[in-house]
Amino acid sequence: MKLNFTGVTDPGLVRTSNQDAYYIDPDGRFFIVADGMGGHAGGEQASRIATEEIATFLQSHWDGAESTQKLLENSLWQANKAIIQDQQQHPERADMGTTVVAVVFRSSDSPWCAHVGDSRLYRFRESQLQQITQDHTWIARAIKLGDITEDEARNHPYRHILSRCLGREDLHQVDVQPLDMKLGDRLLLCSDGLTEELNNQSIADHLRNSPILENASHSLIASAKEEGGHDNITIVMVSAEENAAV
Repeated sequence: MKLNFTGVTDPGLVRTSNQDAYYIDPDGRFFIVADGMGGHAGGEQASRIATEEIATFLQSHWDGAESTQKLLENSLWQANKAIIQDQQQHPERADMGTTVVAVVFRSSDSPWCAHVGDSRLYRFRESQLQQITQDHTWIARAIKLGDITEDEARNHPYRHILSRCLGREDLHQVDVQPLDMKLGDRLLLCSDGLTEELNNQSIADHLRNSPILENASHSLIASAKEEGGHDNITIVMVSAEENAAV
């Protein structure tokens, strides 16, 4: 199984800066999207630290004896630690933090994904879109408990409140899980600048209409901007094909 991949980020139409970041390993071993918060400088710094620390940790420990699950989990803990250290050294950024979603492909292991916050991972298989990650937000918990509906959630004033993010001393859990992927599947990692503007049905329609990864990515960002582009928008896409030709 060979992987095709692409990534793109856009500031959107409202924000004056881009606090998102992404990293694609040149060898296609891992993929990361982060969405920072905490003001202009803080958000950019937090997402940059997260992607760089996770990438560096994965690269330096890649051939070690740790399981892929533990390797990925520890890379996120390292990023959390590094952001906290930066906060301590720069009190003006004390409230910064970031979401993150990452996918790792390692040797013969099944791929693994990890996330903290509301950046998401989707799998597109046989024209059907499935959200793999579950948001760490107040609103996601309220939906799960049946307190509000998904339609009500889209405009709820508390929809941006995170229950977990990197850059917090009280972060006690990161979600790590194996990922089922087979030939023909496409993965979509994205910040909430995409999902705030487009619902899952709209995202699925774009993926059906654009089999080429780069075309699909740019089409999704253009559509999100047409719907308002209120936040930064970042997309990383990965496909599993027999022949790796984007």
